[in-house]
Amino acid sequence: MSVDIIDDGNDDKLEKIDNDAIATFQKDDNNTDSIETIDAVFSEKDLKILVTETKFQDQLRNKGFGEVFNAEYILDGLEALYLLNTSKLKLLGNKEYDFSSLLKALLLKDKKILTRYLIYRDLRSKGYVVKNGFGFGNDFRIYNRGEYGKKPSKFISIGINEGLNIKSKDFADIIEQIENMGKDAVIAVIERRGEVIYYKTNQMSFLENIKNVKKD
Repeated sequence: MSVDIIDDGNDDKLEKIDNDAIATFQKDDNNTDSIETIDAVFSEKDLKILVTETKFQDQLRNKGFGEVFNAEYILDGLEALYLLNTSKLKLLGNKEYDFSSLLKALLLKDKKILTRYLIYRDLRSKGYVVKNGFGFGNDFRIYNRGEYGKKPSKFISIGINEGLNIKSKDFADIIEQIENMGKDAVIAVIERRGEVIYYKTNQMSFLENIKNVKKD
């Protein structure tokens, strides 16, 4: 398995990725500017974040935040953290929640949420709509600007912390499953400083690379 760096500050290496992906990853903007401060209610018991007012639901839907589930408009925990961090959400429940208090509550269920949030925040700040993935781990569906709700996601990102040991076969199996879905796999590596570096996989085998190393 080989990888091409998508966004490492070196424009030459970006030529291997399609033009839409380059433009989206390179541009760093805040896509919540047109959203008013949203009112939502948080239930710590079931970790549900509910938006009841139609006008707020419409604003969130237009920006790719939240989904309807059982006739209720629900924000994902990562979406709520992002909106709190950009001062676009007022979250009430047993108390008023800020970023830190919501993160603390969500950590009780998901110990990896901070890792996932770093990737989510980085992709969102670059203009992508980001949704939870298909259960591969720290994975997300990534939509280009204007495509959420109109086209399927083009990319699936897999998050890895720098220095984490992963069995090559397990990792290759995940990449193969993603490619079989007709999507591009993007590896999001979180450096120790909290920065995220992206790699796009090529259709090669980790196992073949390992065999070649052994021969050498």
